Amino acid sequence: MSDHITELFDKDGNLIGALLSAEAWTATKKQVCATLGIIDKSVEPEKPEPVSDWETLKEYWDYSYPIDTDVHCEACGNKTEDWAGDEPRLFRLTSANLAGLVSFKCMSCQAKVVKKHFNDQVKTECTPFHDSKVKSKEGRYNR
Repeated sequence: MSDHITELFDKDGNLIGALLSAEAWTATKKQVCATLGIIDKSVEPEKPEPVSDWETLKEYWDYSYPIDTDVHCEACGNKTEDWAGDEPRLFRLTSANLAGLVSFKCMSCQAKVVKKHFNDQVKTECTPFHDSKVKSKEGRYNR
């Protein structure tokens, strides 16, 4: 039929299904699932913010400067003085650890903002969000 669709027939010539290329499936998956009433369980809900990890970092804070709660997204200009106090959230905490590495997701443009807390300074990095990844080409691991 095409490079993207291969029709499958039984021995009597009756159409029994179709085989789609990865590109075709990625492009039509939402429409097919909606039409057939299938709930896509592969879409994971967003994990809760690891606030307990942030609290642990604050509890063991031993840097020479006070705890900083300001976050700035260089990609879109979104900024806040207190990420935890914003309602609705301008930045979402995605990770925090005792080594002083704290990362956020900008709720405006989905960029990743990472704050690296060193003994005498804070280094901030902003990585813009790219939705160009082809989901059908993601690595999969068998369990």
